[in-house]
Amino acid sequence: MELFGITVTEYVGYLASIMVLLSFTMKDVKKLRIVNMIGCLLFVAYGFLMPTIRIGLPIIITNIAIFCVNFYFSFIKKTPVN
Repeated sequence: MELFGITVTEYVGYLASIMVLLSFTMKDVKKLRIVNMIGCLLFVAYGFLMPTIRIGLPIIITNIAIFCVNFYFSFIKKTPVN
């Protein structure tokens, strides 16, 4: 399916890129990580939408790893109280 000559797969990729870029404009690190995690999930979806898993696998693996790092530092690691 195409809209304006752009496939759904490409729209997901563009949206993922925009979310990751947007995350780097955040001053609050927690917000940065959450927006970046959304971008990572979109990139994982984009990887699965690739014509073959062989093409999408590097995208999927990298963004799952980045998502896990962001999730750990956002929700699991306890920050020390000063």
